[in-house]
Amino acid sequence: MIENDTIKLLRECDAGVKMGVSSIEDVLGHVRSDELKQLLSKSKDHHECLSSDIEELLTRYHDDGKDPSFMAKGMSHMKSSMKLMMDPTDAAIADLMTDGCNMGVKSLSRYLNQYAAADEQSKDIAKKLIRIEDDLSVDMRGFL
Repeated sequence: MIENDTIKLLRECDAGVKMGVSSIEDVLGHVRSDELKQLLSKSKDHHECLSSDIEELLTRYHDDGKDPSFMAKGMSHMKSSMKLMMDPTDAAIADLMTDGCNMGVKSLSRYLNQYAAADEQSKDIAKKLIRIEDDLSVDMRGFL
């Protein structure tokens, strides 16, 4: 049970990290403020660093991880593109990122509870990812 929950939690973290990086990449080219660009780049770096840790653990369990669903990734990209086409401002980017972060925190918290038998190392990774998402959401408030 522990190994099964651990792998499932790590897969969800893997998908969440990939979704976060993808979402940041979708908007980064539209950012006007140097400060916002730095915050997003820093968060992207944190996501990518955590991704390495996740991949290492998944490899240990002989698992390939999980990509975000095609539908979720596609819908996110489409929403970003449409919103930025109609409102190409840093406030719109901050709004998109805040929504994405909040969805990430909610999903990851649910998975953390659902896979309660996961090992502590994997739970810590999930908590770090939740913190990264939550911190970015807070950082976006100044740009809304």
